[in-house]
Amino acid sequence: MFLEQISKENDIKNIAEEDRLALAEEIRQFLIEKISVTGGHLGSNLGTVELTMALHLALNLPEDKIIWDVGHQSYTHKLLTGRKEGFDCLRQFHGMSGFPKRKESECDAFDTGHSSTSVSAGLGLVKARDIQGGNNTIVAVIGDGSLTGGMAYEAMNNAAKLVTNYIIILNDNNMSISENVGGVSKYLNNIRTATGYQDLKEGISNALRKAPGLVNRIRRAKSSFKQLVIPGMFFEDMGLTYLGPVDGHNINDLIRVINEAKRVKGAVLIHAITQKGKGFSPAERHPARFHGAEPFDIETGLPANPRTVSNYTDVFSTVMCKLGQKNDKVVAITAAMPDGTGLKRFRNMYPERFFDVGIAEEHAVTFAAGLAAGGLKPVVAVYSSFLQRAYDQIVHDVCIQNLPVIFAIDRAGLVGSDGETHQGIFDFTYLSGIPNMTICAPKNKWELSDMMKFAVSLDAPIAIRYPRGEAYAGLEEYREAIELGKAEWIYRECEIALFAVGSMVKTAEEVREKLKDKGYMVSLINARFVKPIDREAVCDACSDHKLIVTMEENVACGGYGEKVLSCMKENVKDNDYLNISIPDAYIEHGNVSLLKKEIGLDADSIVERILRRMQQ
Repeated sequence: MFLEQISKENDIKNIAEEDRLALAEEIRQFLIEKISVTGGHLGSNLGTVELTMALHLALNLPEDKIIWDVGHQSYTHKLLTGRKEGFDCLRQFHGMSGFPKRKESECDAFDTGHSSTSVSAGLGLVKARDIQGGNNTIVAVIGDGSLTGGMAYEAMNNAAKLVTNYIIILNDNNMSISENVGGVSKYLNNIRTATGYQDLKEGISNALRKAPGLVNRIRRAKSSFKQLVIPGMFFEDMGLTYLGPVDGHNINDLIRVINEAKRVKGAVLIHAITQKGKGFSPAERHPARFHGAEPFDIETGLPANPRTVSNYTDVFSTVMCKLGQKNDKVVAITAAMPDGTGLKRFRNMYPERFFDVGIAEEHAVTFAAGLAAGGLKPVVAVYSSFLQRAYDQIVHDVCIQNLPVIFAIDRAGLVGSDGETHQGIFDFTYLSGIPNMTICAPKNKWELSDMMKFAVSLDAPIAIRYPRGEAYAGLEEYREAIELGKAEWIYRECEIALFAVGSMVKTAEEVREKLKDKGYMVSLINARFVKPIDREAVCDACSDHKLIVTMEENVACGGYGEKVLSCMKENVKDNDYLNISIPDAYIEHGNVSLLKKEIGLDADSIVERILRRMQQ
C-alpha cells in the first residue's frame, strides 16, 4: 500500500515517518516475490533496504548522486526511483537491468557491475562537481567484500586529500558472494566505536583553534586517546573521517549519520552494519546461495527448476579433486568465489592447497605466479569477465616469465542475465596477443577433463575457457589425445569446412546436419586451440573445401576467425571464408538462447548465412 505511493524519485519523502518500517517490509516482500520468478540478486538487496531508504530520505535525487559498488544491491534504489513495473522483466532481454544503468534513469549516476570501483568513480564525480562550482552530495556505497580489492584503497588514498565533502558508505555484512576472508574482514569485525567519539573529536578541534599554543600537546593527547577509544584507526589514519558503526537497518540512525556526514569538509566513511538476506530466512541461512538466485519456491527457498544434469563447473570441480589427489603440487586459487567456480570440494579435500584471496583478481594472478615460481602448479579459477581485471599481471608476472599457471576460465562466452559487464566474450582477444600464452577450449565435458590434465603437464601458461551451463556430453566417441596446437577432425568430407571452437562445436554439429539435409558435404573440425592454431589443418581444409567457416563465441576482433584468415592469406589460400562470431559490441542482458538468435549465433542463423554465401 505504501509502495504504491512511490512513482518517482523523492516520493519516499511523502511517506510518514511512522510508516517507514511498513514500507521496508513491503519492499522486501515485493523483491522476494519478483525475484522468485525472474531470478536475480536477492540477498544483497534484502540487506540494503533500510540503507537505501535512508539515502533517498537524506538526499535529493537526481541532483545528489549515489554510486553503487558492483550494483547488484540497487533494486530498492530502482523501486524508489519509479521503476516498479520494470521488475516483471528484470534481467530479461530488452527489460530492466539488474545493475545501475545511466541510460535507464538519470538517478543512476554511474554504470557498475564489477567490484571495488565505486570510490574511484565517486571521487571523479566529486572533482567534477567542485571544478564546476556545484554543491550537491556524492555518495559511494561499497561492501566490505569489495574492500579486498586494491582499487578501493587507491581511491581512498586520493580521497583523503579532499577539502570538500565526499561520503563513502561501507555496507558491512561480512559477506561478498561467499564469506569474506583475510585481514580486512578481521579488522572490520573488531571495530566498535564509542558513541561519543565524534563529539569528543569536534571538541578537541575547537580547543585547538582557540589555544594555538597547546596544539602539539593536545594533538598528541588526542591521537593517543583515539587509539584507546577506537580499536582500529585504519580509515582515520588514512585521512578519512570515520562515523560508526551504525545499525544499517535503523532508518532514523542512518538518516542522522548521513546528515552528519554531509557537514564534513572532506572524505567521510560511514560504517553501516547490515545482514545479507535480511527478512527471508532461507537467504539469511544461505546467503551465498541467494547472492545470484535462480527462480525459487518462496515457501522453501528451493530452486523452482532444479538442475538434473551437470554443468561445466561441476566437471571442473570433479577434475580438480582428481588432479589434487594424483599430484600434490596442484594448488587452487579463487577470488572470493569458491562456490561459483567449483572449488568448494577441492577446498574441503585439500584445505592447505586452496587459497581464497577475496575480490582481488590482480593479486590472485601474481600470487599464482609466485606459487609457480616456487615449483607448484597453480590453477586460477575465475570468470572470464573478471579475469580482465588482471590483464597486466597475466602479461608481466606470468607470461614474461613463462610460468606454468593454469587459468580455468568459467562463464566464457555469453552468460545471459547479468549483461554487458559479465558477458565473457573478450578472452580470446585479450589473451591471444600475449606471448607464451596457450589458449584452448573443450568441445564437451570429456575434453574439459582431458585439457585440464594436459594443462598440468604443460610447463607454460595456459588458459582453458568453458561456458556457463549444461556440460555437453555428445561426441564422446571422438576423444583423441590432446596435442599442443592440434585440431581434431570429427567429420571429414568436402565442400564446406566448419572450424568450431569450444561451445560452438555443438552448434556446428546442428549446422552440419541442416546443411547435409540441403545436399552439401560438410566437414567439422574441433579447433581445440585458439593459440597456437592448427595451421596445418587450415591449409589441409583449404585444399578440398570451397568455403571455410570459423565459429566462435567471442567478439570478431582479435578472435579465432581472424587468426584462421591470416593463416590463409599467409599461405596464399583464396578459398571463400566466413567468420561466425559475436559482433564487436557490448551484448545486453537476456536469455542466452535468445541472445544467440539476436546476434546470429544460433544454428538456423548460421545455416542461413552459409547458404547465402554458397549461392553467390
